[in-house]
Amino acid sequence: MRSLALYSISIPCFAFLRKYTLYPTCRLLLIDLPRTADYNYKGSISSSGPLPVQESWNHMQDLKHVFSYLKPYRRDLFLAVGLVFVECIFEMVIPMLMSDLVDQGVPSHDMQVIMLQGSKMIICAVLALITGLLYARFAARAANGFAAALREAEYRKLQQFDFANLDHFSTPSLVTRMTTDVTVMLNAVATGLRPLVRSPVMLFMGLGMAFLLNAKLTIVFLITTPILAAILAWIVTKVGPLYDRQQTAVDHLNGRVQEALTAIRAIKAFVRGDYENEQFETVNDELAAASTNTFRYAVLNLPAFQAVMYTAIVCIMWYGGNFILTDRMTVGELTAFLSYVLQVLNSVMMFSGVFLQLTRSLTSARRIRAVLEEQPALATPADPVAAVADGSIDFADVSFKYSATAARDALSHVTLHIPAGATVGIIGGTGAAKTTLVQLIPRLYDATSGTVKVGGQDVRRYSLAALRDAVGIVLQKNLLFSGTIRDNLKWGDPDATDDDLWAACRAAHADEFLSRMPDGLDTDLGQGGCNVSGGQKQRLCIARTLLKHPKVLIFDDSTSAVDTATDAKIRKAFREEIPGTTKIIIAQRISSVQDADRIIVMDSGKVILDDTPKKVFSHVRELKNVGLDVPQTSELIYEFLKEGYNLPKDVLTEEECIKAITTLFRRKGIKPQLSKETQEQSSDEQIV
Repeated sequence: MRSLALYSISIPCFAFLRKYTLYPTCRLLLIDLPRTADYNYKGSISSSGPLPVQESWNHMQDLKHVFSYLKPYRRDLFLAVGLVFVECIFEMVIPMLMSDLVDQGVPSHDMQVIMLQGSKMIICAVLALITGLLYARFAARAANGFAAALREAEYRKLQQFDFANLDHFSTPSLVTRMTTDVTVMLNAVATGLRPLVRSPVMLFMGLGMAFLLNAKLTIVFLITTPILAAILAWIVTKVGPLYDRQQTAVDHLNGRVQEALTAIRAIKAFVRGDYENEQFETVNDELAAASTNTFRYAVLNLPAFQAVMYTAIVCIMWYGGNFILTDRMTVGELTAFLSYVLQVLNSVMMFSGVFLQLTRSLTSARRIRAVLEEQPALATPADPVAAVADGSIDFADVSFKYSATAARDALSHVTLHIPAGATVGIIGGTGAAKTTLVQLIPRLYDATSGTVKVGGQDVRRYSLAALRDAVGIVLQKNLLFSGTIRDNLKWGDPDATDDDLWAACRAAHADEFLSRMPDGLDTDLGQGGCNVSGGQKQRLCIARTLLKHPKVLIFDDSTSAVDTATDAKIRKAFREEIPGTTKIIIAQRISSVQDADRIIVMDSGKVILDDTPKKVFSHVRELKNVGLDVPQTSELIYEFLKEGYNLPKDVLTEEECIKAITTLFRRKGIKPQLSKETQEQSSDEQIV
């Protein structure tokens, strides 16, 4: 009869739970939201008080969006949910069997009843164990697949980011979102799914069975359950905002560790280990304080629930004992009732743990969704131009600022025309926006106003792949990846042959040191190219870019780590081997740009000079006013001009300088006498 009662309770309970608990839960986990940005990120969670309705809805949308990546693993998920329900049924049967054993077998010493009921209890326990193990298998498969899908989705999204998108997130924050936050979501499925399903099932079935045993004692549940719910609500309200601060502290810790590992050689060189220890201690203490503050409220969950549970047990024992004394209840029924009490209260306590985990998951889900729904700042047009005609570049009244709220423009009303095949040098002081200017050419950023054209077409009309394939840029801080030299060079052209690789290396004068390496192109570079010097790294980056065969080649101070002689050889190779490629050189050394076709001088985001090297360097005073060096020849001529001597201004080379001064001396009747050493030196040296 009791088994029939259990059956009659379990079926309606399952139907109710499927409709109002299990189905909504699974729908929450598997809902397939569109991947478009329909969500406005409002910032961090409020520091105190309950969340507004709209913000709470947004957080639930975060969970739904993130859990939509569980959809490929719904089979495993549904199997896990079903196994939890079956496990609960087996556990519910055991107290009934124990009640019969206590009431029928023990008083009469009927070993047949004891063995029969005991065997049934063992079988139910074993079956519950097996279903629990099967649940763990399917839940682990779903959880780990879900986490892998999330990490892959974030990484793929990261590869779509433009520079403007990367400005929205710090690197440590992105690392935390792909690791710690994903792990939180993994744990929410792996460890939270079981109590999320089990708790309501045990609650309703336990209440039903307890009501069948003794309806009056069931009143205890009606009192204790709201108390436990109120405690849970208070704890969640307090803990929720603290999880956000905790994850932010993790970001700060990751940032400090990343920076220290990146700059470990500088730290050792400057003996700043103690200082870095202090900096790490600061962020570590910040994380410890945030975690402690969170734990201070979260830890109240267990003792509060235990206090209520033990109080309920004492009350049940008191009133249940009186029922036994008055023959309104048997010892076995009280034992079974207590088992159901413990199961119900434990289920509620487990449910509270799920809510705490869900609260932390809300923070992680919001952070992950912010990455997944970040839209690339640069959009490819509907009908893009697929090929760049030539390397001509035009800036038409271009202004640019990094953010709409910036106080002033980084670039202001720049107008330039660079013909295809020209070699243009760009110089300027720190903060002159030289790098900003060239970043608009491959459309790493979009101009705020005005038009940038490459090959006669607006850069916004090209597909990003076609434009960036046609524009090779060697950044000041170019990175070499782990692997061999061959692997790194093939980033420029995956189909390049060894002959192509060596040709590019010769043009970049990287063959000089490659030929001395025993493994040549198969030399392992180590992490970040740590096995080569700074100058060698720059030359390899140049060779890698040359393999793209770009129509525009941009050097952003890319030869700063090589000596002047090697720099001159690289520039000569470019003139001879890629004459049709437009070359833009940003440099701090005057020697790197003084043989360019044109030199552009920038200051505070504006072009102040644009002319031939001779014309530009004749403006000695203007160049010095913006903090630039000038060739010694130009400075010498300038000093003569200040004294009132009539000399040509556009003197740049040493030979021109000697000729001009000699002509002046002859007009004055002075015959200069140079020593033999000075003559030899003047013929070999290039005045910079």
